[in-house]
Amino acid sequence: MNSPLVSVSWLAEHIDNPDLIVLDASSATNISGKKPEFENCVIQGARHFDLKNKFSDSDAPFPNTMPSQEQFQQEARNLEINNESIIVVYDNLGLYNSPRVWWMLKSMGHKNIAVLDGGLSAWVHAGLPTSENHATDYAHGNFTAEFTLRAVVAMEEVKANILSKQFTLIDARSKGRFDGTAPEPREGLSSGHVPGSSNVPFQEVLSNGFMKSEEELSAIFDKLKLEVKPLVFSCGSGLTACITLLAAELVLPNQLAIYDGSWTEWASLETNLIEKQ
Repeated sequence: MNSPLVSVSWLAEHIDNPDLIVLDASSATNISGKKPEFENCVIQGARHFDLKNKFSDSDAPFPNTMPSQEQFQQEARNLEINNESIIVVYDNLGLYNSPRVWWMLKSMGHKNIAVLDGGLSAWVHAGLPTSENHATDYAHGNFTAEFTLRAVVAMEEVKANILSKQFTLIDARSKGRFDGTAPEPREGLSSGHVPGSSNVPFQEVLSNGFMKSEEELSAIFDKLKLEVKPLVFSCGSGLTACITLLAAELVLPNQLAIYDGSWTEWASLETNLIEKQ
C-alpha cells in the first residue's frame, strides 16, 4: 500500500484479498453535531472499530486518549488483525474518525493501513455492496503492537516548546475557536490557542468528505512557511487533529505527531497560557 489514502475503486478491486480487513470507525455521536448521509449501513464485511469504548483509555481524564500498547494489541487481536493484514478504515462522515484510527494503527507499528477517501458515502454512491450489520464471525489475530514514542507529545512538551520552538504546533480547530471569538463545544473551556501555534482547521483540507488534492494541500501548508522540523497537531480532543495530520502526511516530509490531550487538556488548567486572536 503506497498511500495512506485509497479510493473506493481501489478497495473494490482488492476487497477479496484474504489479508484485507475493512474497519468501520463510525461513532453513534460526535461533538461537532455532524450527521451521516447513510445510517444502519456498513460496507459489506466490515468490522466495527469501537474507538470510544475499546480503543481509548477509559481511565484517562480526557476523551479519545490513546490506550496502552497492551490494551490496543488485545483489542486489535479481537478483531483478527494480524501483522500481515492490509487494513482500510472508513467512517460514515466522509473523513472524520477514520484518520484517527489510521494514525493509531500506524503509531502502534502497523504498516499496511490506509483511509478510505470519501468514506461510506463514496462507497454507497459507487453502487458497491453494503450490509446492515458488521461482520462478527472471525478468529483471533496475532498483531504485535510496538508503540512509537515520538507519535505522541505530552502537555509539558507543548509548554516547553513555547520558548524552545523545537516543533511547530498546528491546531485543527475552527478559526473562531482558535482566535477565541467562538465558544468551545465543551462547557467551561475557554477558547483561544497555545501561544506560537498555527491554525489549519480540519475542514480546510477536506472537500465534500474527500481529502483535497495534493496541490491544494501543499498550498494550504505553504502559507504557514513551515521549517523542516517536527510538526505536532492538536484539536479539541485529539480526533480531528488526525485529519489535518493525514493531509500533512500526503504532502510534507516533516516528522508528525499528535498532542493527544489537545485543547481539552490545555484549557482545563488555569496555569497554561492562552492567546486570543
